Formats: sequence, C-alpha cells, structure tokens
Amino acid sequence: MKSWRCHECDQAVFFHDLMCVNCSATLGFDPESMEMLSLRKKGGSDQTGRQVLVDHFGREFLQCHNGVQYGVCNWLIPVDNPHTFCKGCQLNRTIPNLDNPTNIIRWNNFEHAKKRLLFTLFRLEISISSGHSNPEKGLLFDLIEDHRTNFEDFSGSFVHTGHLDGLITINALEADDVQRAAVKQEMNETYRTLIGHLRHESGHFIWSFVKKNDQLMQEFEALFGDESIDYGSTMENYYKHGPADNWQKHYISPYASAHPAEDWAEVWGHYLFIYDAIETALSYGVIPPPQKKIGIQARILLWQKLSVVLNELNRSAGLDDAYPFVLNKTIRQKLEFVDKAVDYLRVGQ
Repeated sequence: MKSWRCHECDQAVFFHDLMCVNCSATLGFDPESMEMLSLRKKGGSDQTGRQVLVDHFGREFLQCHNGVQYGVCNWLIPVDNPHTFCKGCQLNRTIPNLDNPTNIIRWNNFEHAKKRLLFTLFRLEISISSGHSNPEKGLLFDLIEDHRTNFEDFSGSFVHTGHLDGLITINALEADDVQRAAVKQEMNETYRTLIGHLRHESGHFIWSFVKKNDQLMQEFEALFGDESIDYGSTMENYYKHGPADNWQKHYISPYASAHPAEDWAEVWGHYLFIYDAIETALSYGVIPPPQKKIGIQARILLWQKLSVVLNELNRSAGLDDAYPFVLNKTIRQKLEFVDKAVDYLRVGQ
C-alpha cells in the first residue's frame, strides 16, 4: 500500500478515507490512476442524484453508490461511466441484510479488506473482471450470514468461507472482529484475519488460470504435490487427524498440509501479504528504496528482516506477532514459484 497526502492541504490521508480530517476535502480512490484524490463539488449531479466531483487536475468523477448510500466505499467512477457501482463493488453478488445495523459494520470491514486485496492485485498487473459481465473468467463475492450471526433467519444453515467457480464466499462472522477472534481462539490459530481469508480464496480463483500452463504445472507438482488427489478425503483426514507430521518443514501453515490446492492458496496469500507489506514499508520510508528492481529472493530476504522488527514492535505493545510464520528453504521455493505464476498472469489469462 502506498502513502497518500491530501492534494488540498498536504495532510496525510489513508486508503479507506472518505474525508480529509484537516481541511474536510472529499477523498476518493481512482482505480484507473491508482491514486487517492482530493475532490470538490462541481455543482451538478447525474441522473441518480449523485454530486459531480472534480479533482485537482479538473477530471470529473462520481462516487460509488455504496459510498453515497451506506458509507462503505470511497472508490470513484469517471463521470461518463454508466455504472452506479465502482470497479470493486461491481464484483459483489450478495451482501447481508442491511436492516440489521451490525451488518453495515461487517460489510464496511469486508469492503476495506476486499479493496485492499484488489489494490494489490492491480499493482501486480493482474486483470480482474466481474463475474456479472464475464461469467467464464470473472470474479464475484458473497458476504453471507448463517445461524451464528443471525439466529432468527438462519437457524439450520451453515455458511462456509471458500471459493467455487469464480465465486468467493465469506461468512459474515469473519467480518466481525469479536466473533472472528472467538473462532481463532476456538481453533487454536496463531493468525486469522479477514484480508487473510480473501487473499487465500483469491489464490483458488487465480489457480484456474495458472493451471493452464503446462510448464508451471510440472514445477507445481514437484513443489506442492499432485493436485488431482481426492480433495474431499484429504480434507476429511485433516479435520479428523490434524496436520501432517512435522508440517513445519514443508508448509507455511498447518492447513497448507491438508491438500496441494490449499498449500498453493496459503503460499499465494503470503505472497500478497509480503508484497503489500514491503510496498507499505517503502512508501513510508521504513526501509530505503532499492537502487534497482529487486527479484523475489531479495524481497523474501527483505521481508524476513522487516517481519522480525514488526513482530518485536507488536511485542513491545503487548500484541501477538503480526507475522507468526517461518520462511524456510522449501517455503521460499514455493514463493518463487508464485512469483513465476504472477509473471505468467501479467501476460494474460
């Protein structure tokens, strides 16, 4: 993530901000230029009644409907674009019942995490289209409740977070900090975050494109194993007997040992985590900018040093480690494979 400043007063602003706290300028993110913009009202409105806004370059924008109506989005739409939803919100298929005010908070948390995921994917130059307009290759999101967050309407259902055929489903409790923390403790996990779920599930979506490359598939099998082994039986074995013995030697997490597909998704998620964290550290001057573009091995080494400092800062504040993982030789090789896959995806799915 980059650092941003208000173009009106030079106050530090942040990716999800709707308004500058210093000068009260309206703020919005433009996914085309990948910049946070400071905006002022032009005086007119579109057919839906949304105010036309102008940035410091004179470009005209409209706010996403979900931002105007519910305050959960700050992404912008060019004034001549017919969509009422931004590029990120066009990927939504289902949101929870908004008659419950708590669900607006959950949805807001979800949008923050989803937009950060999309920002990273766009920065990696990975094309993402909406499943509404591109059912074969596009992506959609469901944020759904079950009986754990809605006792009245979902007494018998259980919504699993996961991915299937271009649809990422997130259980609404994962967007609820208190309930997610309870599940984390119940499952004895060292790390469980909403953006972590989204990064992981995006790996399953991306896999449908990666596996079309025969050379990558050969390398994948050598590193991760045979992805064609029965998924249901291996997952049943994992939940019945736990992770593989000595999983730390070969996997980034216990869950990664369940099946090669989950191993891939876990490593993919960590690749995005590392990319985002290093970009943030560079943008805020925490680490000096490299003199030339660095490869994946140098990035891993840089992250290993940075994550130690990050964990120590958390410990100083009495918090859990921000990155409680070990990148041994095997994991570094898997991250290098993900980097090759990203290069392939840049060419086009």
